[in-house]
Amino acid sequence: MGSTFRDVPIAAKLEAAIGLPAFLDRDTNVAALGEMAFGAARDCPNFLFITVSTGIGATIVMDGRIVHGPDGTAGELGHTPISLEGPLCGCGASGCLEAHASGTALARFAIEAAASGRSPFLVGRAVGRPGGHLDARDVAAGEEAGDASCHELMEHARHAFALACVGFVNALNPDRIVVGGSVAEAQGDRLLGPARELVARTAFHTPRTRVRIVPAELGGDVGLAGAHPLVTARLADPAWRRGRPTPASAAS
Repeated sequence: MGSTFRDVPIAAKLEAAIGLPAFLDRDTNVAALGEMAFGAARDCPNFLFITVSTGIGATIVMDGRIVHGPDGTAGELGHTPISLEGPLCGCGASGCLEAHASGTALARFAIEAAASGRSPFLVGRAVGRPGGHLDARDVAAGEEAGDASCHELMEHARHAFALACVGFVNALNPDRIVVGGSVAEAQGDRLLGPARELVARTAFHTPRTRVRIVPAELGGDVGLAGAHPLVTARLADPAWRRGRPTPASAAS
């Protein structure tokens, strides 16, 4: 289904089926609306929302409105290249932030570390699991247990995220970077602290003195929270029926 389920007007089909208005947007965009209306980006018209989870997704909000771009693909900051060479990303490119710092990347690195025997902790964790399955939680647990390889993997991911944040601050000059997602929630200041430090030390002076890097506030309910401003903004906007939308904002 994944290879053929493309360019399908899901919202229009759902609307026709249920007889109620339906709107569709990328999950990170809806989450950003939620954080802007009810969470960590309240009263903040210029911010980035980044989710560090299975993948790394993001949304750019400028002047209180989501930046969609002419093709609706703006904000894919997880696919910002941070190295000339690096692991292959799910998008097909090499060196993307997501290929270095996402939950999927950590899982791949964990399996490699266990297969090579570099991490005794991960070798033990993989025993008895179908296919030797490991994930980011195993790497984090290994770091807590003092496994050197797990610590190295987590440090690599944290540095990759911090390095990317420097680029985002320099390029986009946000007031705030709001960071959510399961990996970010589990890591807390272990992830955000190095990003704050590297931005404060190496980003351009003016934007680095402005920006704050903060955790998201709404957790797993962020998509539900963002659905309210999304629908409110688009219900009275016929442009969404023509495929030329006016960007939604939490204040709309």
